[in-house]
Amino acid sequence: MGQSAVAGLSLETIIYEKNNSIAFVTLNRPKVLNALNRITLDGLRAAFEDARDDVSIQGVILTGMGDKSFIAGADINEVATDTPVQAEEKTRRGQDLMNLIENLGKPVVAAVNGFALGGGCEAALACTIRLAAPNAKFGLPEVKLGIMPGYGGTQRLPRLVGKGVALQLILSGAMIDANEAYRIGLVNEVVPQAELIDRAQAVLNQISANAPLSVKYVLEAVNRGMETNLAGGLVLESTFVALCTSTEDKKEGTSAFLEKRAPEFQGR
Repeated sequence: MGQSAVAGLSLETIIYEKNNSIAFVTLNRPKVLNALNRITLDGLRAAFEDARDDVSIQGVILTGMGDKSFIAGADINEVATDTPVQAEEKTRRGQDLMNLIENLGKPVVAAVNGFALGGGCEAALACTIRLAAPNAKFGLPEVKLGIMPGYGGTQRLPRLVGKGVALQLILSGAMIDANEAYRIGLVNEVVPQAELIDRAQAVLNQISANAPLSVKYVLEAVNRGMETNLAGGLVLESTFVALCTSTEDKKEGTSAFLEKRAPEFQGR
């Protein structure tokens, strides 16, 4: 893997690497448990924009440096001095980043290797799939600081685990472990720490064996469908089915099936 500078930006708090069709985005502030500050938010945006625009990349793994923390929320030193105007501006930037991750058009796996608190939990929520090491801890503790989740936590968590469970977590500020996160549907799998990245790669490799445009349209259909009712979602689904049917990959996929061979998808 090779570390990459993106668009001339110095990624001093992010390690951004590519290996074959997978991009790796690693928070690199282990001394502060990979807390999010303005520089880190900018680095994450640059990395994910590059992964989105690179046609050779078919999926992304988001994780944190070390074995203690995925992303331990916002940098409290910044939060403590934010004015209301600064807080709103930073919240919008954080929300935009999470929207970018969620709507990348490619699957993003969160490899949660420790604390995923506040903005870290919200980053995991924005990912397509969440894998957690046994030592992972999840929480939205903002109410304990006199603030509230601002990077999508009040919106994505209820959609993922249900309103009642989400409200209990957000209002209490409680922290839960990986097994409880799995029980409530916050994470897809609990994986031994030493196998976490390998499992994330395996999940992405399984997805990338399929037609890239089909994957993209499924992601869009699900994400957009969550914002509408069933009838509207079914209209979206039929539209995306028609788009898939117009692709060369559909011809290749059906031909390969009938000819009993492996398909060679081109993303066209």
